[in-house]
Amino acid sequence: MREVAFAIPGDPATLTGGYLYARHAMAALPAAGWQPTLVSLPDSFPAPNDAALAATAAIFAGFSADDIVLVDGLAFGAIPAPILQRCKARLAALVHHPLCVESGLDADTAAQLFASERDALAEADAVITTSERTAQRVAEMFDVDTARITVALPGTAPAARAHGSVDATVTLLCVATLTPRKAHDVLIAALSWLDDLPWRLTCIGSVTRDTDTATALKTQIAMLDLGSRVALLGEKSGADLDAAYAGSDAFVLASRDEGYGMAFAEALARGLPIVACAAGAVPDTVPRDAGLLVPVDDVAALSQALRRLITDRALRKTMSDAAWAAGQRLPRWSDTAAKIGGALSPRSAKA
Repeated sequence: MREVAFAIPGDPATLTGGYLYARHAMAALPAAGWQPTLVSLPDSFPAPNDAALAATAAIFAGFSADDIVLVDGLAFGAIPAPILQRCKARLAALVHHPLCVESGLDADTAAQLFASERDALAEADAVITTSERTAQRVAEMFDVDTARITVALPGTAPAARAHGSVDATVTLLCVATLTPRKAHDVLIAALSWLDDLPWRLTCIGSVTRDTDTATALKTQIAMLDLGSRVALLGEKSGADLDAAYAGSDAFVLASRDEGYGMAFAEALARGLPIVACAAGAVPDTVPRDAGLLVPVDDVAALSQALRRLITDRALRKTMSDAAWAAGQRLPRWSDTAAKIGGALSPRSAKA
């Protein structure tokens, strides 16, 4: 059994796609011949303070030339290159989404993160991305040789097919942390034009990770008088999350960008038709016959797609069947682990 140190910033139990990927990958890696060991990095990444950088430097200085270290991209791209250069281990970066293209960043922060991630990735022996789209973006943006890049799509566990709502009101489900990139504001605006239709929206995702975004969304919902129709339930997992998927008629998410979109895959696995924006890797994840995809930030187009889905029961059934079929073809976590293991296998040691 080969060993790999998996360096992750903050709390690995965090309920976001990146952390879920890490947890599932760690659980599946032993069956692929790899024994992962969690290495905890400071939780301030991707904006580390001096103390966090000093602690990170000490951690990386402790690795030997015999070690293999997989570093989550939330931290890797923000680690100064000199710290990585002094590390003797074989380094692999796990990139879900380039740090500099996160929505809501000012120009100076985006430029700083771009330079930092470009320099950091130049020190990686291997780069693992969670989609073909992200692999292409990493190669083009940061001039990373495609020979160093491995795509390890997130796995999706088998799930029971959703049975839908128990009344005539179409239940829409959105699973995403409230951040600018997930564009809940666009979704709420689009739904506000559909007050003549029977719908309800359940939003699952942290309302505390970005309090400014959450506060703005709550204000928007109140101003549009949608409080009786929109429920912000916060984070859910396990049986509670499964129940939310099971009782929904469609999955909706207006993300401005996605490196993959694990929630979309989870929706497909349960046979839920999807309404979303054609952002990032979403068109690669959601088949055309299973989803209605519209341009990013186009409230009118999104509202029109939602109206079509809500009013056309036959369309929902057709899309549901297509989603269910696509969901059965999704990779499992064992496939993900095998891809990661292949990327980690040493081909040359650092001097």
